[in-house]
Amino acid sequence: MTSPLDSQTPAFWEERYRTERLPWDLGGAPIELVEALGTELRPPGRVLIPGCGSGYEVSLFIAAGWEVCAIDFAPAAVARAQTILGAAGPCVRLGDFFAEPFPEPFDLVYDRTFLCSLSPVRWPEYADRVASLLRPGGWLAGIFFYGEDPEPPPYPLSLAKADQLFGTRFRRRADRPIAAAQALPVYGGGERWQIWERLPAPTP
Repeated sequence: MTSPLDSQTPAFWEERYRTERLPWDLGGAPIELVEALGTELRPPGRVLIPGCGSGYEVSLFIAAGWEVCAIDFAPAAVARAQTILGAAGPCVRLGDFFAEPFPEPFDLVYDRTFLCSLSPVRWPEYADRVASLLRPGGWLAGIFFYGEDPEPPPYPLSLAKADQLFGTRFRRRADRPIAAAQALPVYGGGERWQIWERLPAPTP
């Protein structure tokens, strides 16, 4: 039986949202996304936000003209996001990123340190899922955690691992450290803003 404290289960995150142990919660949308919505991530389209947590970015995407689908598999996270978002709350729903059926492709998958909440054994599944959900030319964009963590989660990436995960199906279009004022102690200064463009499928 899986322990309820296993970070790969909804129970782990449910307990943290219910007790407000949220060291990864910035309290708002990162400035990197604010800037990218006016430059790198245009024109607007359909965006998926997996593991959306408190959902701060939802309103920002809506204001920029995006059609938003945000999901989290912890009920307390969904309830928190819906309360924070008010009228935009219905954009957030309970769902499992790996199992939720999506009838149409997305133009953008936005990751706010969602990948680093997953055990590395699931990273290839994550990369496959993102690739399958994005239209060719679409983007995987957001804040990714690089570095070391002796007691994960969060589980840090390395540049070599990122290239292994994404290199054959994606092209890295942006990669830079986030603003120091936006850094959270739990990530030890290892947060990077990245945009990966989904490449067309190879011709048979």
